[in-house]
Amino acid sequence: MILLSRREALVASSLAAAFGLTKPLHLVAPAQAQTIPDPVVGFHRYKVGSIEITALYDGIWEKPHDPAFIKNASIEETKEALAKAGQTTAFVPIPLTVVVLKIGERYVMVDAGSGAGQWQPTATKLAANMAAAGIDPARIGTILVSHFHPDHIFGLMDRGTNAPMFPNAELVVTATEYKWWTEPGRVEKLPDARKALGQRINTVFPGWKNFRLVDGEPEVAPGVRLVRTPGHTPGHAAFHVSSGNEQLMISNDVAYVPALLAPHPDWQGSYDQDSVTAVATRRALIDRVIAEKMAICGAHFPFPGKGVFAKDGAGYAFTPAIA
Repeated sequence: MILLSRREALVASSLAAAFGLTKPLHLVAPAQAQTIPDPVVGFHRYKVGSIEITALYDGIWEKPHDPAFIKNASIEETKEALAKAGQTTAFVPIPLTVVVLKIGERYVMVDAGSGAGQWQPTATKLAANMAAAGIDPARIGTILVSHFHPDHIFGLMDRGTNAPMFPNAELVVTATEYKWWTEPGRVEKLPDARKALGQRINTVFPGWKNFRLVDGEPEVAPGVRLVRTPGHTPGHAAFHVSSGNEQLMISNDVAYVPALLAPHPDWQGSYDQDSVTAVATRRALIDRVIAEKMAICGAHFPFPGKGVFAKDGAGYAFTPAIA
């Protein structure tokens, strides 16, 4: 049996809050260190028309199997899906990738990563990989925030002080997402496993002056349009990038782990806030990228996070792409 320290127990509860679980997650003990090696080069560049995309590796969560992870699938079924995708079945590999768009001389980041281990102790690589890619954080002028889960927003906040890590960047988020998390009384309404996350959001974000709240599906940067994708959270957003005759859908957490949700798009993750809506959103977004023959990337896709979907019976097939 693994015994957790008080700090580890608190972290387990916090991580559960990240995904809306009702009980703390099982943590990997020090003796069970990361087994999947990090990529040799932690950044990867490609172009969408004239827009340069840099994928930045933040780390990986080797998530222990949990029968509550997928509401309508067993551990055996998730292992089978992982095996068919050529991935380990010892755990669920959940990498985290952040993308930066260079549009002319403008730098736009999508989400801010997990904050140097604030989400997972093995997800600490973003800053080093930004430096290796030659991207100065001070040059990030816009951060498109997909939703308010820790692996996407904790990088906005200093671990100890909650001070803004990108004080000069405009933070763009849907009004739905912001208002849902910060409405009066929200923290008290949250399940216990989410209260710590809700409290941090409500302590920090209302005092910041650099949020821009948007409704609908506006253009949020040149060539980048917000796509409403609710379900994972109430105001979750994807971002459609278009330049010339090329397109990319930055899907964030719509289809988080393709090894599981490409062949089984109707599986309901326990961290989806509204799992029925999340399934409908997932199918609609994947159907769109297939119909429009566009590439797609996701925060938890295998690094560097880009690929294509195709129809495969009642589900889909996902093929990673490097170029």
